[in-house]
Amino acid sequence: MAGPPEIISAEDTPSGLVTVVDETTVRAEVEAWRARVLRPPGLWDKATRGTQERINRIVPERVHAIVTSGVEAMTKGILFGSDLIQARPVSDGSLAAREQRARAAIRTYRNTASVEGGVTGAGGFVLAAADFPALMAIKVRMLGDVVAAYGWGGDSVRERLFLLHIFHLAFASAKRRPTALGELERWVAGIDQPDAITDYDWRRFQIEYRDYIDLAKLAQLIPVVGAPVGAVVNWRLVERLGETAMMACRMRWFGPCR
Repeated sequence: MAGPPEIISAEDTPSGLVTVVDETTVRAEVEAWRARVLRPPGLWDKATRGTQERINRIVPERVHAIVTSGVEAMTKGILFGSDLIQARPVSDGSLAAREQRARAAIRTYRNTASVEGGVTGAGGFVLAAADFPALMAIKVRMLGDVVAAYGWGGDSVRERLFLLHIFHLAFASAKRRPTALGELERWVAGIDQPDAITDYDWRRFQIEYRDYIDLAKLAQLIPVVGAPVGAVVNWRLVERLGETAMMACRMRWFGPCR
């Protein structure tokens, strides 16, 4: 039987996540989040495609090459081992205590990413391009810390796939999100697991991630507006990943793989 709800400081809470942790409330929030994920693409999702293509034409090809190589390197780092993921799994603690640690990690990395995005966004195309690998490193570290707060992590194939499923779901297109959510839920249930890390379709993930961040992040490369755009976009991208990670960990906490 669940005990009395434990209160978490509101300042540690990413937007969209409740501040009271009890099993009934958390389960209800996960279901509400699933409904948002499963919502079909709207007019906004369709309209942004044309805008994305126009911004792509403005940005120099060498910047596109940096972005592409950075996404590939990050993906391979998650798959095949990276010193970016160093957090040790927390061995004990209530759900409330673990979520407090997770929120604190999200807040710290979110603020760091925002400052970094503002600084690099003020430097034009070349300096802003350097923000892509830096932001990826921040997000991977944060993802490892959030998962570790719930007591999981490590170098096994299964644990690395968990991270990749979270990343994929956070930045999948509206059209692909239901599929990405289904893949995560099958992972939690231990169904249809690949035999090796190389069996994961990481190229598809790479393309989806690139498509998601292009519209927001490429605007950061435009002179004058780059600094404020970079700060806001980095904040939101890190927070989105943090929320998705917490929701995935909640699903795992209540699921058969706990």
